[in-house]
Amino acid sequence: MATPYDFPSDLRAGQEELHQVRAELSALLKRLPWSVTPLDGFSDTGGWRKVERPASPGWTADEQAEVEKLRQREHELAVFVSCHRFWAEVAAAERVDARMKLKHAHEIPEVGETP
Repeated sequence: MATPYDFPSDLRAGQEELHQVRAELSALLKRLPWSVTPLDGFSDTGGWRKVERPASPGWTADEQAEVEKLRQREHELAVFVSCHRFWAEVAAAERVDARMKLKHAHEIPEVGETP
């Protein structure tokens, strides 16, 4: 599947790093305790769905710093990608399509690359 858009290499790289940072942040958050601060566990079986949480030891200062670092980098990359000068070159009616194609551009070899 070829894209009709000639995305600049820095935009492609920014989008690819954004995917990587989001994946890393998601994996980190899944590994961390459910609460940032230490909290007792609880169980609520009287509601429409059962909710249980074990006691949470909270996050260490290093874990909090790592989450903050990744969230900050995610924000920087999202701003870079969404405000890139390339979007001014794309007709307004085509920007959603172009943006969706950029999100999958890492799956498509760049011009001159071998698949």
